[in-house]
Amino acid sequence: MKVLLGLSGGVDSAVSAYLLLKAGHEVTGCFMRNWDALANGDYLGNPTINNDQCPQEKDYDDAQKVADKLGIQLLRIDYIKEYWDNVFTYLIKEYEVGRTPNPDIFCNKYIKFGPFLKYAKEHGYDAIAMGHYAKRVDEDGVSYLLKSFDKNKDQTYFLSQISQEQLSSCLFPLGDIDKSEVRRIAHELDLESVMDKKDSTGICFIGERNFKEFLKNYIPAQKGDIIDIETGRVLGKHDGAMYYTIGQRKGLGIGGIHGEIAKGWFVVSKDVKKNIVYVASGDENNYLYSKGCTVTNLNWISKVPEVGKPLNAKFRYRQADNPIVIEKLEGDVLTIKFVEPIKAVTPGQAAVIYDGDICLGGGLIDQIIK
Repeated sequence: MKVLLGLSGGVDSAVSAYLLLKAGHEVTGCFMRNWDALANGDYLGNPTINNDQCPQEKDYDDAQKVADKLGIQLLRIDYIKEYWDNVFTYLIKEYEVGRTPNPDIFCNKYIKFGPFLKYAKEHGYDAIAMGHYAKRVDEDGVSYLLKSFDKNKDQTYFLSQISQEQLSSCLFPLGDIDKSEVRRIAHELDLESVMDKKDSTGICFIGERNFKEFLKNYIPAQKGDIIDIETGRVLGKHDGAMYYTIGQRKGLGIGGIHGEIAKGWFVVSKDVKKNIVYVASGDENNYLYSKGCTVTNLNWISKVPEVGKPLNAKFRYRQADNPIVIEKLEGDVLTIKFVEPIKAVTPGQAAVIYDGDICLGGGLIDQIIK
């Protein structure tokens, strides 16, 4: 097939290009640039703002070296406006109302599997490909998204909002190998620019940031109280309730107060309107646990889950599967019951539903059920 591969300047997409070529496909690489730090006012919390070369340009150079080594063409497309309109604006709005979003999921839905796929189809490509750790299996005309062979790197959580059409148009060359094999292949091919390069971390397409400082570029800081939810004591001050997430321990500045240093303090609730962060002591306190949740913004990739059927769910990336039961599914609202109470389930994060290794899809956590 004629395949357009997202070549990011990292080792996973580089080895994906090689595996596609080895399988006999005609491969073109495409580097997507989706963030302009200067144009987007990304100053606070940006450790690379004064570098001679921004990280995106370094990644592009690395991708070009891979393309040259493998003998493929490398295109370059900017989706800066699309990223701002469909991913970053959503992220800021979610933080403003006190939720904790996951931008990687919407990067996939609205960029990698959105305009990128549209571009590929308009330019005569049969499929797109990504360096995700995931599998696609086709059966009776339906494409199913399955967990990858490397369960530690599995990225189906981040793909839970893509559509059947998007999935059926994508290849995942890394689905049956693990990360160590990817590194081995890169060394064997002498892909110097990426073979020992660290995996990208931080915000999708933006990179590493001091996150609280970064958000101050877009959401004004406003000091408020940190309150012990059990006693009502004011334990300290914060810079803005929206900067904190459920289950957070670090960065509160109240570690040793009131002689409870051994247990530590954890964020258990927020009131954004009153600008209050509520905390409780100890990582096993009851305030961190919930018995269920409601989920909205639903997306089902291959089939709709059955009400009453035992399934599994993940509520954050790399979390172990949690046994759940679908209690109710009405329109765009899913009600999930947890078999055992689960810690730090956070509104705004994704709830992703699995039937064995099949990722059915999911949505965004709306309300926690105590």
